[in-house]
Amino acid sequence: MTDMNKEAISVLNDLIETSKDGQEGFKTCAEDIKHPELKTLFVKRSADCATAAAELQATVRSMGGDPETSTSVSGDLHRRWVDVKAMFTGKDEEAVLNEAERGEDHALKAYREAIEKINKHNLVGIRDLVERQYHGVQRNHDQVKALRNQARARS
Repeated sequence: MTDMNKEAISVLNDLIETSKDGQEGFKTCAEDIKHPELKTLFVKRSADCATAAAELQATVRSMGGDPETSTSVSGDLHRRWVDVKAMFTGKDEEAVLNEAERGEDHALKAYREAIEKINKHNLVGIRDLVERQYHGVQRNHDQVKALRNQARARS
């Protein structure tokens, strides 16, 4: 396996963890919220993250690598913190949306760092996939932020 392949697999495995974090994070949000439209949105976002992770895992396998299968330690810690915070905030819409937005901020940062590594190491074979997924994360982030702002305006 070439050094370039090893670098690409490392970048993709980091994004698999990020996608798995999003999958679990949105699943937690869906469980924590009563609002039916938001619950549906979070279930869909969780499924989107699962699809993204599967796509990244397939790419790692096609490159001869061993794909990541778990969430990150920081993602696990974030979800536990969300659960503890939710006990005190009553799991209101705005609080859950704040946490979802924070999770998406983390995902955006991870994708930006991945794109920087791709450009630095000229990993053209994975650029289109990562950029396409990055734009999806950006759309998710913007939608969650808009919903959070609406919830804030109502409260």
